[in-house]
Amino acid sequence: MDANKPKVIDLFAGVGGFSLGLMRAGFDLALAIDKDKHAMAAHKVNFPNLDHLLTDISDLDGNILLQRANLGRGQLAGLVGGPPCQGFSTMGKRDLSDSRNDLFNKFFELVQQSKPKFYVAENVLGILHAKYEEILTNALALVEDEYVMLPPLRLKASDFGAPTIRERVFFIGYRSDKKKVILPEHFEDHKVSKITTVTDALMGLPRIIDENWLSEKDGWRSYEPLPNSYFWDRVKGHIPENVGDKEALRRFNEEKIISGCLGTRHNSSVLKRYEILQQGERDNISRASRLDENGLCPTIRAGTGSDRGSFQAVRPIHPIMPRVITPREAARLQGFPDWFQFAPSKWHSFRQIGNSVSPIVSEVIFRVIASQLDFSQTSS
Repeated sequence: MDANKPKVIDLFAGVGGFSLGLMRAGFDLALAIDKDKHAMAAHKVNFPNLDHLLTDISDLDGNILLQRANLGRGQLAGLVGGPPCQGFSTMGKRDLSDSRNDLFNKFFELVQQSKPKFYVAENVLGILHAKYEEILTNALALVEDEYVMLPPLRLKASDFGAPTIRERVFFIGYRSDKKKVILPEHFEDHKVSKITTVTDALMGLPRIIDENWLSEKDGWRSYEPLPNSYFWDRVKGHIPENVGDKEALRRFNEEKIISGCLGTRHNSSVLKRYEILQQGERDNISRASRLDENGLCPTIRAGTGSDRGSFQAVRPIHPIMPRVITPREAARLQGFPDWFQFAPSKWHSFRQIGNSVSPIVSEVIFRVIASQLDFSQTSS
């Protein structure tokens, strides 16, 4: 860890969408926690010099968090995370009794106990539904006396330069400081004037993907040089110190190849349907939609974990080619850099990408927090 940077703990860290954004914004990641062994393995690859904890946060309290992060009372700048959202999602059953809903409350218990300078919790818009009002009210009540709480912020990734319509709600609070304040308009100031389209996002990636490219080794393929822009700068660079797998970075910079260009085998009838499907249309059988090259990518879904049947989410169809997109194309559409690594398998890669916060969005959030709060002194 860098002793001069404010320290943050990332709960439900997944593959690292929050982690990358906060480190790009100048924070230091003191600890990353997740109970998914595949997500933690990928996180370790991308953040090799940081402390990782493979566990369910239900078993933790604030003191354990601080001890594991090697931080004393008042030294934690931020506690961040995206508690599981499936119980609140409009795509799911919206089950009030879903045990995953309890983890939203647990997040705020840990805020109350560890007393960071600020917190950021991310979730689906469904959590704002009236049926979850009691869950939301009870969770926020745990911190309302000690934190200035912003109204729930609905942020759409495309507004900040990512090529996806993915919209999520962020709950942000900070310990009262009469000299510093965070306002919703501070985030509005970072909106881009021009969207990043699907065509922009997929530029330079191989269009022709062999259906037999199924192994991790097969997925390493060459890419074309990219132009300069805000989006491309984040695809190519902005690599924080001690972040990134050394071999992946070497191959990206020296050999001009990237991972995740994995093929999918479609039978002849599927290929025929995909060939005639128009951009923006949905295939009636697979329910997959063809991407509009001049538009935005719909929200990429994660599917379900092994505890929920291991169902694969429907993957978008490439705007030009008669196939579903590759993990690397999905990563681009979510705003991840080309040097960033995911699980070796397609199934786990898409789960990690679909479950993640776009690092482009998280970087904006943490840059606003870094610019508006004073971290020169530890919190009380």
